[in-house]
Amino acid sequence: MGETRLAQQTAILERPGSNRMSEAEWNVRVQLAAAYRLCEYYGWTEQIYGHLTARVPGPEHHFLINPWGLNYEEVTASNLVKIDLDGRVVEGEHPVNHAGFVIHSAVHMTRSEENLVVMHTHTRAGMAVAAGRDGLLPISMFATAFHNRLGYHDYEGASLYVDERARIVASLGPHKAVILRNHGLMTVGRTVAECFLRLYRLERACQVQLDAAAAGTLNLLTADVAERSASDLDAYQSMQPTPEGEIEFAALMRKLDKIDSSYRH
Repeated sequence: MGETRLAQQTAILERPGSNRMSEAEWNVRVQLAAAYRLCEYYGWTEQIYGHLTARVPGPEHHFLINPWGLNYEEVTASNLVKIDLDGRVVEGEHPVNHAGFVIHSAVHMTRSEENLVVMHTHTRAGMAVAAGRDGLLPISMFATAFHNRLGYHDYEGASLYVDERARIVASLGPHKAVILRNHGLMTVGRTVAECFLRLYRLERACQVQLDAAAAGTLNLLTADVAERSASDLDAYQSMQPTPEGEIEFAALMRKLDKIDSSYRH
């Protein structure tokens, strides 16, 4: 799918509601706006809170974040706000949430991926598992995908202080997902598609765990089986001809377009 091959796009185009920008940036904006609409579609929103951010392709270390105060279904490609690592608005007509800046800039300032994406949600299932002592348990295929591949970060209160950024990064470690204890979920990816698919799997793992626990029939897999399942999933993905999440996210964007394509504006 051409839209996801961001590094190959260099042409300068005129885009609605924005200054002149590269096609690469516009494509990231469209995909990130789609991710916000999909969070709304799946019921993963907590009013206006939570954030999905994506680094803007190019030499500047800028990233896109949702306008503070808008519902997720109001987010569009053109109204996403561009900010720098100090939280200053570079481009956009809306303010941004400081707590969102703190959590997301912690990852954006330390990871070098050109198109780095970070997604953080406050879903009911995610917050419930984050509030449990045992965290995510190896009881489903979705959960085993994160076996020994998931960080945990202890709750420090509302994320208002920049000194927490170093501790968030340390908690994430080499992983691409972290449970913010007593708070919510966060995933990291090289593209919007990859990050969203990882968030979907982590959220689904939390939902399954809550449902199974409510039934009182938790059946934990052994560490050997969980690791084998995770390794097999990693190997399977590495053999695919397309980048992780690309096929799934393209299908989800087609679904969105049938419902409401205004996120593209």
